[in-house]
Amino acid sequence: MTYAITQTCCSDATCVAVCPVNCIHPTPDEPDFGTTEMLYIDPKTCIDCGACADACPVDAIFPADRLTGPLKRYEEINAAHYEGREPAPVLASPTFHPWGEPVFARSLPSDFAPLRIAVVGTGPAGMYAAEDLLLHTNAEVTLIDRLPVAGGLVRYGVAPDHPGTKGAGDVLARFHRHPRVTVRLGVAVGRDVTAAELAAHHDAVVYAVGAPADRRLGIPGEDLPGSLSATALVSWYNAHPETAPDAVALGAAERAVVVGTGNVALDVARVLVSDPEALARTDIADHALAALRGARPREVVLLGRRGPESASYTASELLALKDLPGVDLVVDDHDPRIAAAIGAAGPGDRAALLADVAREAVDWSRGPREGRRRIVLRFHSAPEEALGPDAVRAVRAGGPDGPVEIPAGLLVRAIGYRGVPLPGLPFDEATGTVPHAAGRVEGVPGAYVVGWIKRGPSGGIGANRSCAAETVGSLLADAVDGRLPRPSGSAKDFARLARARSGHLVDARGLAAIDRAERARGAVTGRPRVKLATVPELVAAARRGRRRGPVG
Repeated sequence: MTYAITQTCCSDATCVAVCPVNCIHPTPDEPDFGTTEMLYIDPKTCIDCGACADACPVDAIFPADRLTGPLKRYEEINAAHYEGREPAPVLASPTFHPWGEPVFARSLPSDFAPLRIAVVGTGPAGMYAAEDLLLHTNAEVTLIDRLPVAGGLVRYGVAPDHPGTKGAGDVLARFHRHPRVTVRLGVAVGRDVTAAELAAHHDAVVYAVGAPADRRLGIPGEDLPGSLSATALVSWYNAHPETAPDAVALGAAERAVVVGTGNVALDVARVLVSDPEALARTDIADHALAALRGARPREVVLLGRRGPESASYTASELLALKDLPGVDLVVDDHDPRIAAAIGAAGPGDRAALLADVAREAVDWSRGPREGRRRIVLRFHSAPEEALGPDAVRAVRAGGPDGPVEIPAGLLVRAIGYRGVPLPGLPFDEATGTVPHAAGRVEGVPGAYVVGWIKRGPSGGIGANRSCAAETVGSLLADAVDGRLPRPSGSAKDFARLARARSGHLVDARGLAAIDRAERARGAVTGRPRVKLATVPELVAAARRGRRRGPVG
């Protein structure tokens, strides 16, 4: 028997570190790490020890002979990654894959003084940086977030029907209670404190502020009611406190058009057509669940500007669509280039994933089959205009025979995220990132970046581990070389400053109280949690429960 990695793999390589026979690849020191959609276990090398399954933060690893239903195919997917690869000769050891030479990228002196580090942002990027600092140095870390609750993209960006992926957040959340961690939530840099004030109270500041803005289509009608960004829609169904419960109106839209073919676009399509009763077992926002129960599209059309070979979704996310109960997945075969690309695709090509998906020319005057819903992938079809006049009524899209009007009551752009400038730091408008060298912010000694604000909006949760390791390595090298500015203020000084400036400061006790309150709300209806959806609700829960939780 062997183990297999499945759909929810976050690629953070925790499993690689514990494998005794080096059978999980790519590893962080291999060239294709970060470019593959997931990690893979070599079934010919695996010794069935189960260490990887125990270590996996998102519960993505299972014995292959216990995989059932849609997960069964992952036994073949793992094995296929190693087809055609020559293993090393087997000697007296079960190891088929050669070990690389040990690498010690950091060297800290024995008298290395404790550092006081601020980490701005409590999503995966920030928490991986905090984890690295806490596990490998004696640093004191202050966690700062503009929201009064931690979690970032794991809490507000992962689809509610992907609870395994959210497990990464639970693993990282253990550091909220670390004895060398101070939690200061509800403190916005640029609003409550300046970058200069942060620097004045810490040896270094690591910015993990993500890419919160969205990219625009630049077409007529984009600002009509009924046209919105995937950022807004995802925030809405995840109960983001900066997105009002009434920010999205599904109305009676029979059809929605989603521009994009990445994982976020697929998430949006899946949530819009899923059975609300299935979603009711997740942590989806109450207001979104009520809206989907009242009216949801019968059809979602995903527009791809290029062909299926250029789609940016991962195999696991497409497979999840194919297995969605009560939903048909169809490729609109309106352009001969689509069939040609699928037919010519080789193993592992994105277009090959569509080989067993039904292809048909879609008649927009007709909807899905009776009693079912439908997701349509339409490639070589760039959006040209959203048609109104008072709200979105249709989307005009390009085609080989001229523009086509697709009747729709909802238009969602899912074409990527973008970073925004942070006062006090340089910003590259072309890339939407902070200029840096190996994580060091250019021209600002003691300032560092990690995550999407560093490398742009690419890579999943696990990609942030190696990204954070590079940045923390730069920070520690600067500390050893004496290049960090000396702070003029103390930790107590910053605590007083944060309390004075923030109108809704939440500490570790308050954060624990929010978690208890949400889980208690969920227990009433058999859900993992029911999120508090507004800043006042979150702050009130933090203050009510502060006397009970652990100190942090």
